[in-house]
Amino acid sequence: MTYCCGILVKDGLVMIADTRTNAGLDNVSTFRKLHIFNQPGDRIMAIASAGNLAISQSVLSTLSEGLENPETGEIETLLNAPTMFQAAKRIGRAIRHVSSTEGKALQAEDISFDVSFLFGGQIAGAKMRLFMIYPAGNFIECTVDTPYLQIGEHKYGKPVLDRAMHYDVELYEALKTGLISMDSTMRSNIGVGLPIDVLVVRADVCDADLNHRIEAGEPYFHDLRSRWSAALRAAHQNIPRPPYKQD
Repeated sequence: MTYCCGILVKDGLVMIADTRTNAGLDNVSTFRKLHIFNQPGDRIMAIASAGNLAISQSVLSTLSEGLENPETGEIETLLNAPTMFQAAKRIGRAIRHVSSTEGKALQAEDISFDVSFLFGGQIAGAKMRLFMIYPAGNFIECTVDTPYLQIGEHKYGKPVLDRAMHYDVELYEALKTGLISMDSTMRSNIGVGLPIDVLVVRADVCDADLNHRIEAGEPYFHDLRSRWSAALRAAHQNIPRPPYKQD
């Protein structure tokens, strides 16, 4: 019941997340899934979540309160992590902590421990990074070769990113492509929907260039959806018909 996308290009970072957590004829729920941790000028970090909402909220609360380091006694949070890599490890540790405390109860109710995160940002003096963190707490990092990561209902939006995204794309062009990817997902899956939260961060700024929520009926997003549909129809019509049928 979600789609989140992170795009890391030369100029910075784009993160996009929908807010739908339940979709039915008479029951549609929304919760924010893109969370920002910011100390302007020092660091900016963002986490987008997919999976079981109760689990993801427990993990985020654990990260906000911090976990004690058994060796040093220090309370470790994202805001005092020395590097983005160490911050990603702390998210993994928080996931494992929640799993150890709640996993048996979930298993007794036949509920799988289903949660994943996109984690991106920058600490001053270091490079911008983007990670995808799995339910076991392990993670992978975004690369120049494939400068985006997705979680949730990603299959409908992936072809757009595969065709259009590369590391040298201008930052707000990357945002536009991400929004088209989101629209493609919304068109094909009722479990993904507005509002959409968007974060844009320029490299080496350590603050948000754009922190925005797209609500239903917003003119730009409505226009983007209409133009993309029209462009696809026009492209389809301009491609010659298959020549395979024999006369």
